[in-house]
Amino acid sequence: MDGYDAFSAGVEPGGLRNRNEIKVLIAFLLKNTERGLSRRQLMEVIQREGLANYFEASQALESLIEGGSVEPENPDGLDEPLSLTEAGKTAASIEDELPRAVREKALATAEELLKQERRMRETPVEIIPLENGCNVKFIFNDLMTLTLYVADTEQAQSVKEKILADPESLYSAVIEQLM
Repeated sequence: MDGYDAFSAGVEPGGLRNRNEIKVLIAFLLKNTERGLSRRQLMEVIQREGLANYFEASQALESLIEGGSVEPENPDGLDEPLSLTEAGKTAASIEDELPRAVREKALATAEELLKQERRMRETPVEIIPLENGCNVKFIFNDLMTLTLYVADTEQAQSVKEKILADPESLYSAVIEQLM
């Protein structure tokens, strides 16, 4: 796939600047993620790594949907999973046309995003504003509930992000200290 025919604003060096390559990337991601991705997730993966221009990626996705290569479970939902049709699987079959670094980066980013979202669903961390600060409440399954007081919402957000980065390690460290 030769030539640049896509906008390059927001695209990192090595990213995609060809509309057909962007379509192949979308098909590749949908083919190689366990549960598929939603529109929002696809755009986040592409933007997080600067793999393609946001508007070009959005337009490429719409073109794949209109062309019957990609099927949304619910056309109105940003968070509804998308799936490849047989025509889309054909597009995904030429994934070798994409630079290897782009494929690897895209797949690693998608897996990390799905992992983060799963952690957020399975490990609720709630920020509770108080008069002078915040409580950060962490519930790890039915095994542990931990509430920490912090001075402000900025610290609370930082604590929340660290908990969500590796909740299992926090649980293990607390248990280890208590035993």
